[in-house]
Amino acid sequence: MTEQIDRAGSAQNRTSVERRGDRELIVTRTFNAPPSTVYRAWSQPELFQRWWVPESAPGISLVSCEMDVRTGGKYRLEFGAGGSDTMAFYGKYLEVVPNERIVWTNDEGEEGAITTVTFEDQGGKTLLIFHEVYPSREALEEALQGSAVALPEQLEQLDELLSSLTE
Repeated sequence: MTEQIDRAGSAQNRTSVERRGDRELIVTRTFNAPPSTVYRAWSQPELFQRWWVPESAPGISLVSCEMDVRTGGKYRLEFGAGGSDTMAFYGKYLEVVPNERIVWTNDEGEEGAITTVTFEDQGGKTLLIFHEVYPSREALEEALQGSAVALPEQLEQLDELLSSLTE
């Protein structure tokens, strides 16, 4: 079963969010930047934190961004919502092929997904494929009501950042 969930973005570079079966989510978008530049935005903490938090989430900030983007490395993202309470997301990188692919775990709970992001060269542009596999149908349903809703906005913010970067 494939179900189209949402489309957003500029007329030429749209974000497609699609559910496949009971446990998979596929998000695609083309960026007007080469894979090496898009990869940098996903792998360098100082760039990643500039686009990952949706602007439509008022009061939420990325207060800590630790990323050791290499096979076997770990990450930890800590979000704050104005007060002293924070929420952490963390895991490990299962596979990293610079400019091509990043695979990581989401270890903050039993229902965490395995996420794969690929960067495909399209003649100087990049086709980004964000693929998540959840351990259960319920975990995917929860993501579709929560974190996955923000992905089109996050990728739009990434697009804006990429337009300001040079090789």
